[in-house]
Amino acid sequence: MKFFLSIASIAFCAVFYLSLAACSNDKSLTGIEIGNPSIADSDTTARDTAAKDTAVKDTTSKDTADKKQPALPLVADFSIDYSEVNPKALAKEANKDEPILLDSFSLILTEVRSFSSYYYTTLIVDPVVGLQLWPYEDAPNESLAISFTKGSLIEDPFKDIDLNEEGYLKEMGVGFKPDETMAIFGRILIDKKYHPFVYSLSNFQTLMLRYHYSQIDTANGKANLSVVFRVKQFTDGIDFSGAEVGEDSVIHIDSKYNSELWNAMNKRFVTSFQPLRYDYTTVAGDAHFEYVADIWKGIAAKKGENTIINGNFSSPFTTDWILMNQFGGHSDTTVLLEKGSKERIMQVNVTDGGKHSYSVQLIQENVALIAGVQYQCVFTIWSDVEGQITARIGSYNTYETIGFQEHVQVQTTGQSVGITFTPEVSDPFARFELNLGGSERTFWIKEVKVLRIN
Repeated sequence: MKFFLSIASIAFCAVFYLSLAACSNDKSLTGIEIGNPSIADSDTTARDTAAKDTAVKDTTSKDTADKKQPALPLVADFSIDYSEVNPKALAKEANKDEPILLDSFSLILTEVRSFSSYYYTTLIVDPVVGLQLWPYEDAPNESLAISFTKGSLIEDPFKDIDLNEEGYLKEMGVGFKPDETMAIFGRILIDKKYHPFVYSLSNFQTLMLRYHYSQIDTANGKANLSVVFRVKQFTDGIDFSGAEVGEDSVIHIDSKYNSELWNAMNKRFVTSFQPLRYDYTTVAGDAHFEYVADIWKGIAAKKGENTIINGNFSSPFTTDWILMNQFGGHSDTTVLLEKGSKERIMQVNVTDGGKHSYSVQLIQENVALIAGVQYQCVFTIWSDVEGQITARIGSYNTYETIGFQEHVQVQTTGQSVGITFTPEVSDPFARFELNLGGSERTFWIKEVKVLRIN
């Protein structure tokens, strides 16, 4: 496909995949001597595949095998919804007695971006800025008029987009600007009578909505991004009974008329699309960036829940767990069944430790952490050779430590490791790492948890 490239460099690596599945929420205590368990035959479904690494920039000793994912084309639909304020509720058409009815609401679609981990592609992409998927480089000024009230479906203009070609998707971003009307037109029910209104969009210059990968339907071989404007999120709790009606019998809601209503609706407008997060620029040039609280609530773990996906390695393999070989490191993985308990154990066989501890890494990137909330990372690990590893939680796109970085002394007898930490920033895609390189040895790992404890 055709796309714009931005400015970071990427190295190759080997990648191992495990599945999307809920994990045990067991609050295991740390420091318990486990004992080196007897292990049964290996699970023959476990296989490593080749892919590419973005973690550390180096030009030597890279694995360069590519993995081609099945094509995943993009379609997008745009609509309004009158259901109760619930992002998971099925979309509902307006009833005859809805307190607010939207008659005309359009925006100009200016760009579509993906935010991904680039483990196996040959792209050079700044992961913070993301990859511009549309408009294509041969028509950089193309835009599309989107009607939310009529329900726009965009498919053909995106026909050259293959999301899997661009890495492991974390977020989709859609950029808008107001159309020439600069307004939403509708009717407000006051004293059992509908009054026409015009809500001005003049406060907004540009708008970027970023949707979490779990909000995107990938069934039937396509990725369907639904951008839904939720009317009740926009207007519930706002009192329109005292609104001033203009001489033209229309309620004008803008900076001049009904300005208090306008300011209240401005605060709700962007969040009513219910993305994971957003940024927008006002007409005055002020930039705003924030997460949408109720979407965050559905993604982040509750107290006592494990934020690690498939931490007991019990499910089929997809993209949650990643094994990276880089800078001279070489390893492979197998899932083993422990005799008696039948618990599943991740075996990482490091045949060449490489130059650094991070020459071999077992990683999971979709660990949702909330700033100021206390967590405990717990895992059990042992090796055939005693020695040190590094456990870490950082950012997948900046690689900075945002949770903790601890050196762990690994014994030949399994022991539960526990690390308590409080992140200073919120991150829906924090990166849990076990850095296992540096020497030739074999590791066994089980029951990985990052538990929210307050």
